[in-house]
Amino acid sequence: MNRFKGWLRAFWPEPMAVGRGEQLLSCVGALLGLLISGWIARQALGNAGLWLVAPMGACAVLLFAVPSSPLAQPWSVFGGNLIAALVGVACAQWLGHGLVAAGIAVAAAMVAMFVLRCLHPPGGAIALTAVLGGEEVAQLGYAFALYPVSLNSLGLLTIALLFNNAFRRRYPHRAMAPDSPRKTRDLPPRDRLGFTAADLDEVLQARGELLDIAREDLADILRQTEERAYRRRFGEVRCADIMSRDVLCLHPETSRAEAWARMQAHRLTAMPVVNQARQLQGMLYLHDLLRTGEAGQVREAMQTGVLTCAPQWPTIRLVQRLSSGEVHKVPVLDEDGVLLGIVTQTDLVAALYRRSLETGPAAPSTEA
Repeated sequence: MNRFKGWLRAFWPEPMAVGRGEQLLSCVGALLGLLISGWIARQALGNAGLWLVAPMGACAVLLFAVPSSPLAQPWSVFGGNLIAALVGVACAQWLGHGLVAAGIAVAAAMVAMFVLRCLHPPGGAIALTAVLGGEEVAQLGYAFALYPVSLNSLGLLTIALLFNNAFRRRYPHRAMAPDSPRKTRDLPPRDRLGFTAADLDEVLQARGELLDIAREDLADILRQTEERAYRRRFGEVRCADIMSRDVLCLHPETSRAEAWARMQAHRLTAMPVVNQARQLQGMLYLHDLLRTGEAGQVREAMQTGVLTCAPQWPTIRLVQRLSSGEVHKVPVLDEDGVLLGIVTQTDLVAALYRRSLETGPAAPSTEA
């Protein structure tokens, strides 16, 4: 009986982990996308009756409610809709407009979308529309794939690009970039004890089903979950608590020869570069000096794309970055970009060691 109740509970939807603001934003985006793309199609097609097809409603849900989904990316939307329309029209012309033709059209469209890596659920509805859409669709023939399908798709995509990026949603969605390739066969330090990309690939392959999330995004979610579990167990240590505050700095106009001498004197491998207001301008690394030589000013050799952090950040947020092997020092900035200090790998290791001493070893498991 309990098993039957559990089976029945599976039909009850789980709560969505989406804020009210995000839900409202998705609805407004879908409304604007359909209104504007429909208006564009109507202007382009004039008095033609078919200027907006129903499957575009499903496209709008994907583009504005789940823009990070692999099924909602530009190639999936445009390519999937176009290919499904072509397949559907071909099936309608060769097999007629019956139930068998409709089923074959959807199945064949899915095969084509899988092969061309543009799986898009509304594409199945478009293939179905091409077969069962009536006389108006039949008269268009293969032109149905160009208008309204391609025209609608391009219109929705254009609005999605503008709308999502205007509200700081990454679209097209780009997964987190992996660390730079290492020149040895060793795994990155952070992966030597935790799960690896190979572990994740094996689990996904064993499941054998399509997940509506990018592999890199899934890995990032799992790592953030590990970070939260660590913070719950060991507590919070802020960057401001462990950063070095007496930081030696350079100015952009400092000569590289002087920078080299100061690095050698203090045995430093990198120094922050700040302006007169002590706002961070970049970082000068020893290997950049070795590569460019001592002639010229610091501004000509410093790196400006520098990873930074805020004083209130928990140090666990820096573990992945400082354990990747690519970053060794992270400047700590206030809201105005003023340099407050620097967190180094040594600072982080010392803090984690101290915290482990204070919390003590984990209690042994009592599970059988």
